[in-house]
Amino acid sequence: MIVVTLLWSTAGVVTRQLDAARSFEVTFWRSTFNALALAIAFSAMRGPAFWRQLVRSPWPVWVSGLCWSVMYTAFMVAITLTSVANVLVTMATGPLLTALMSRFVLGHRLAARTWGAIGVAAVGIAWMFGNEAGASSAGQLIGIAVAFCVPVAAAINWTLLQHVHHGKTEEGGDMMSAVLIGALISMLGVLPWATPFQASAHDLTLLALLGVFQLAVPCLLVVRVTRVLPGPEVSLLGLLEVILGVTWAWLFAGEAPSATTLVGGALVIGALVANEALAMRAAVDEPAVSPIA
Repeated sequence: MIVVTLLWSTAGVVTRQLDAARSFEVTFWRSTFNALALAIAFSAMRGPAFWRQLVRSPWPVWVSGLCWSVMYTAFMVAITLTSVANVLVTMATGPLLTALMSRFVLGHRLAARTWGAIGVAAVGIAWMFGNEAGASSAGQLIGIAVAFCVPVAAAINWTLLQHVHHGKTEEGGDMMSAVLIGALISMLGVLPWATPFQASAHDLTLLALLGVFQLAVPCLLVVRVTRVLPGPEVSLLGLLEVILGVTWAWLFAGEAPSATTLVGGALVIGALVANEALAMRAAVDEPAVSPIA
């Protein structure tokens, strides 16, 4: 999982090294190389039958694929509009938005600590957005708003996966193939705005590395990881992406995070860490208070 977060965290600093590719073209090439890598991987692992199954996938797979496409697209567009730190801190609200959506869609009860964490994280994002509004350009604010689409889409996606995995719907399907569907939708969806292409050979090399090693490989790895590590540990380790991503952009792209972003990020990440730590402590203590037969 640490390797996964390390690979995820490279998107911002690599994007800052591009020569000519911008916005939707960056998204198009990253999604294209991601789709190509996933297509090769799935074909090798599952053979020609994979493509027949993909075409006949039930509706949850396609909805999940749409969510993945929003996550892919919004992230790269946002990273070209605002700072890496702003994007990653905004995305860090994902686990709490997922908890909130699970409460209202799936009827899961939320502990008081989770409600508190959601409130603190909301304050952190409001603080960051409010202060950036007075000190930043319209493009920076649009970038934060676009970045917020990533955790929203992720919350919908994870809630759908919970819905499917717990047998709440008769139609499930191979949800992993939704990752490839998302890449294809993202690639085709931004194509009209990506042209005329301006990417240099240097840009295409970097975007190919992003598509394969920042998206395709960690997506395949994280599926394996979730079979071994419990959800709270995955969530906590996933926060390393925020810390590493901001650090790489600071060290190698000269993009120092503002004091406002640091304060907002501390509130969001602190709320997440406290919530997950209390959850794990409660899970450990639970057997000790169970009645003895």
